[in-house]
Amino acid sequence: MRSPLRFGSSQETSPSTAVLAEVAAGVAAADDVTTLVQRLLEPLVDLAGAHGGAVRVLDEQGLHLRLVSSIGLSEAMCQAESSVDRHCGFCGAAADEMKVVWADDLSSCSSRTGVSRPCLLPTQRMLTVPMRHRQRVLGVYNLYFTQTVPEQSVLKLLQTVGELLGLALENARLEAESLRATLMRERQVMAAEVHDSIAQSLAFVKLRLPLLHDAMAARDDLHAEQYFDDVRGSISQAHTGLRCLLTQFRAPMEPGGLLAALGACAATFRRVSGCELSFESRLPWLQLTPERESHVFHIVKEALNNISKHARAHQAWLTLHRLDDERVEVLVDDDGHGLPDTAQSDGHYGLDIMHERASRIGGLLVVEARPGGGTRVRLIFPIAAPLNPTASP
Repeated sequence: MRSPLRFGSSQETSPSTAVLAEVAAGVAAADDVTTLVQRLLEPLVDLAGAHGGAVRVLDEQGLHLRLVSSIGLSEAMCQAESSVDRHCGFCGAAADEMKVVWADDLSSCSSRTGVSRPCLLPTQRMLTVPMRHRQRVLGVYNLYFTQTVPEQSVLKLLQTVGELLGLALENARLEAESLRATLMRERQVMAAEVHDSIAQSLAFVKLRLPLLHDAMAARDDLHAEQYFDDVRGSISQAHTGLRCLLTQFRAPMEPGGLLAALGACAATFRRVSGCELSFESRLPWLQLTPERESHVFHIVKEALNNISKHARAHQAWLTLHRLDDERVEVLVDDDGHGLPDTAQSDGHYGLDIMHERASRIGGLLVVEARPGGGTRVRLIFPIAAPLNPTASP
C-alpha cells in the first residue's frame, strides 16, 4: 500500500509545487495531453493520499467520458468504465455542475458496471474533479480512497490541477481543429490547382478527340492535323502542369506576368473556341504578387473555359479596369445562352473553385446576367493584398 503524504508539514510544499509545475509545463509546451495526464496521475494520487485514480476525457462529440489513464483499478473495472455516458453518476454530476463531487457510497457505480470493487483495495469513497476551461468541461479525474479524507487545502489544489488540465485539453482541442482546418484548406488548394492545370487540359482533349476521329474518317487531312496539334499541345500542357504541381505545388503561368498570361489565354480561346474575344486592359501598371496573379489568371481562364464549353457564344469580352481608388474589376462577358447553361460547369465545382480563389485574394466573384443577353462574370478585388488572404470577403 502506498503511504499517503502528510499535509501541514514541511513535506507539503515540495510535492504540490512539483505537480503544479509539471502541469503548467505540460500546458505551456503543448504536450501530448494523454501522455501528460498519464504522467501526472500517480503524483496526484500520492498528493491526495488516495489509493487509486482515473482520468476520463470527453470524446469529440461530447457525449461520452473515455477512460485514458488509471492507477489501482481492476482490469474488469477498466473494461466496464472504458467509455461511459457523459451524464453518468458522480462523474456526470461533476461534469454537469462543474464542481468537485465527493461520494461516500459507490454502490450505484457498482450496480451499473457489475463490478463490486472499482479499486484493487476495498474502497468505498471517490473524489471526482472536473477538468474545465472557461465554463467548458473537457473531462474529469477520479481519486479513490479508503478512510483518508483530503484536507480543504488539498481539495483546492486538486481543483486548480483540474483547471490546468482543462486548459491543456482545450489547447489540444484547438490545435486539432486548427490542423483539420489547415488540411482542408490544403486539399482545396490542391483540388483547385489540379482542376485548373490538368483537368481543363484533359477536358479540352476529350472535346477534340471526336473531331479528330471524324476528320480522319473523312480523310480531311487539314483539319485532322489541326485537331492533332490541339490534342498534342493540351497533353503537353497537362504534363507540364503535373510536373510543376509535383515539384512546387503551383500551376505554371506565363513568365511575363498576369497580362501576358491573359493575352496568351485569350489567343488560345479564340483559336479553339471559334468565338471572337475582345481583350482590353486599362491597367498596364498593375503589380500583384505571384500568388494573387495566379488566382486572378485561373478565375479568368475558368470563366473563358465555361464560355467555350457551355455558352455557345459568338462574341466574348475580357476587360480589366480600375473600379475605384482601392479596387480592380475584371469582367468576362459573352453573348451566349446565359446562366442556365454556363452555371452548370462541372456540376458547379469549377464555380466553387472560382469563388474560393476570389476569397483568397480578398475579393468577390459575381456571376450574373449580362445586359443585352448572355452571362457576365465579375471579379472585384483590392489592389493591395488583404491582411488575411484566406478570409472570405
